[in-house]
Amino acid sequence: MALKQLMLAKKIEERTAELNTLREKDVEFDTREKELEAAIGEAKTEEERSTLDGEIDKFNEEKDAHEERKTEVEEELTNLNAELRTLNEKEPKGKKGEKRDVGKEEEMREVRKGINAYVRSKGQLRDGYTSVEGGALVPEELLTPQKTPETEVDLKRYVKTVPVNSSNGKYPVITKSDGKMSTVKELAQNPELAKPTIKEIKFEVETRRGYIPISQEIIDDADYDVTGLIRDDINSQSLNTTNADIAAVLKTATPKTVVGVDGLKDLVNKDIKKVYPIKFYVSASLYAELDKLKDKNGRYLLQDSIVTQSGKMLLGREVVVLDDDMIGGKAGDMVGFVGDAYSFVTYFDRKRTSVEWVDNQIYGKLLAGIVRYDVEKTDEEAGFYITYKNEETTVNQTEAQGA
Repeated sequence: MALKQLMLAKKIEERTAELNTLREKDVEFDTREKELEAAIGEAKTEEERSTLDGEIDKFNEEKDAHEERKTEVEEELTNLNAELRTLNEKEPKGKKGEKRDVGKEEEMREVRKGINAYVRSKGQLRDGYTSVEGGALVPEELLTPQKTPETEVDLKRYVKTVPVNSSNGKYPVITKSDGKMSTVKELAQNPELAKPTIKEIKFEVETRRGYIPISQEIIDDADYDVTGLIRDDINSQSLNTTNADIAAVLKTATPKTVVGVDGLKDLVNKDIKKVYPIKFYVSASLYAELDKLKDKNGRYLLQDSIVTQSGKMLLGREVVVLDDDMIGGKAGDMVGFVGDAYSFVTYFDRKRTSVEWVDNQIYGKLLAGIVRYDVEKTDEEAGFYITYKNEETTVNQTEAQGA
């Protein structure tokens, strides 16, 4: 039985690694889908649209195969974990049929091992601990330090990411054309089309890095996965850094003051070209204000949505909520970027690594994170940086000035 358990554990480890790889590829499919959506809006000729149809069909086939494989691996993992738990529930017998006395120390060691495996696999069930409604039931002796909730918004998912192989260079951007084709008679000479406007965006990759030392005594004595917790914290710091840099570029958009619901509608319907898929990237304070807005029939304008990543929509557009100090300057700022962040910002990705090594001088480990990238504005017409004001506030200010 021990041999069979070992084989099952090996299969679970392999399938878990495959599933994690498949989940990481979800981001690649999201990026490709956005690129195709942008290309559809830019397609001008029947030939371009025909070429896009072929690319879209190929993309859909690859994505369907990807999702199908991910489902297969998830189902296989569920079955393997169930089989392993069943085997482990059958306690081994002694020679005379008595139950073997495992002992408290060995029992707790197995629980720790199971919990650490659960954490590292992002939720896959493991032997050695009890699960409750898909979660881990942790004994009092093994409760881990409480982690403060952090932002789950990853702005890289909303902007264009361009992998680069050098530390600096130029990125050509074609401005969306307003030109039109002319009607000509049969066999007449082709008229010249409007020349495209191409501008080169310079990028220069910078390195962000740091490390956290951990003594070997803490690693040995702790009842929880110290290195895992700190590694998660380094990844969170990396996310916070990239979010702050992307938000800083969004704040460089053309400033605009928007008054009330009608101001938001004019902004979306008239001020931004229709070629841009608009989203709202707003501060928490502005979101709180938008959440109170109603139409003339008393219905809230902010609606729940199952088709957007953020789960919220306003005026038919997705709403992404950011902390006040990230997209604004201070708490209470009712500001945000309204437009197409994918066209407005480009993230030049050079390298991302996390490393771990042993330092003999401190008798411990050093966990480090390294990210190399640059964030640049690529299309100034893709959105505005708004400051929102209520209609009532504006009316009161006008009356005060008149008095």
